[in-house]
Amino acid sequence: MPETASRNQALWQLRERYVPRGVAQAHPVFVARAEGARLWDVDGREYLDFAGGIGVMNVGHGHPRVLQAVRAQLERFTHACFQVTPYETYVRLAERLSALAPGSFPKKTIFLTTGAEAVENAVKIARTHTGRPAVVALTHSFHGRTLLGMSLTGKASYYKQNFGPFAPEVYHAPAPYPYRGVSDGLALEGLEELFRTQVDPERVAALILEPVLGEGGFIPLSPEYLRAVRRITEAHGVLLVADEIQSGFGRTGKMWAIEHSGVVPDLITFAKSVAAGLPLSGVVGRAEVMDAPRPGGLGGTYAGNPLACAAGLAVLDVFAEEGLLERAEALGKVLWAGLKRLQERFPQVGEVRGLGPMVALELVRDRLSKEPAPELAQAVLEAARDQGLILLKAGMFGSVLRILVPLVATLEEAEEGLRRLEAAMEACL
Repeated sequence: MPETASRNQALWQLRERYVPRGVAQAHPVFVARAEGARLWDVDGREYLDFAGGIGVMNVGHGHPRVLQAVRAQLERFTHACFQVTPYETYVRLAERLSALAPGSFPKKTIFLTTGAEAVENAVKIARTHTGRPAVVALTHSFHGRTLLGMSLTGKASYYKQNFGPFAPEVYHAPAPYPYRGVSDGLALEGLEELFRTQVDPERVAALILEPVLGEGGFIPLSPEYLRAVRRITEAHGVLLVADEIQSGFGRTGKMWAIEHSGVVPDLITFAKSVAAGLPLSGVVGRAEVMDAPRPGGLGGTYAGNPLACAAGLAVLDVFAEEGLLERAEALGKVLWAGLKRLQERFPQVGEVRGLGPMVALELVRDRLSKEPAPELAQAVLEAARDQGLILLKAGMFGSVLRILVPLVATLEEAEEGLRRLEAAMEACL
């Protein structure tokens, strides 16, 4: 329950009465407005937003360029359904994202509405292109809340509950997790063992992975591991799908996190920050692969909504004109330095990890045992909120505090957020 905020309290009571408990909240405060890297609740309290709507607001809340584009589109039309009467913003955005995706080969892009839809369509496309049924994902992964998304997700707590039976022909290989003893080598051996014991690789359509595991605890997959996986998939004719729904659009300092490795996937799924808060997702990849389904096999009523496509074009303009990738790199340096200082000060900080400004810290009871400390993570999250800082947890044990600050945040705002985090940790650890 909210602490003492009267309007928050009243709204929370409505939430408990009318909204199912399965829709969880990280923070019991209701947002009234937001701008840049800050938001205000219904009682007027200001917060630094280090969650960004779970990585959606990379260009910040209420960016003028995005608002202008959406308003202009709003006055023209809000919906036509691309499968009925197409419109220019869809094809213009497809053109630009196809050019931005890694690889010198021809590419095509489809738009959808949610990240889970993007994942499901990537699997449909891969199965159609290869004529194979099976899909391999990694442990500690998250790929959505639909039936197939849950089946692919390598994390049972929270997400799978008793929602089964799950989709067939889905297999999981171990994800590297060096901090907890799963090296790249062990993970690759696990993948080969999977192919020997559970599914013949000649039956596998695709292997899907997040270049940085998001809900799994901000675990970056090393360039060496990704290159080895690419060699294995190519040897068996398996398509490689990079799930960039959380790690894409500058979150790691490059447009796509996979670019840090030099690996070129066959398909990329994207969502979250592509349209600065408007529902938009999609798949971009090799043209011959994307063209595998026959007409009518792909699409959706709201897929590639014109307002969202207009916002997506504005987001790309912001990246280009405001140098957001360079700003992301600078933010990453500040965040890494600050979290490393916290690690030096607090023995409960077991590891600081991530890629660029997509960074997190894992809390443990002590560094020797590395026993996860989810209750400490929750306490710090709540104390940080009291300090005016919005954070999120992640990880298999709920013991990871992750940072998804908008890339438009100033370096001063990043430093201020770190000070508030330190004050929260002082109160709890």
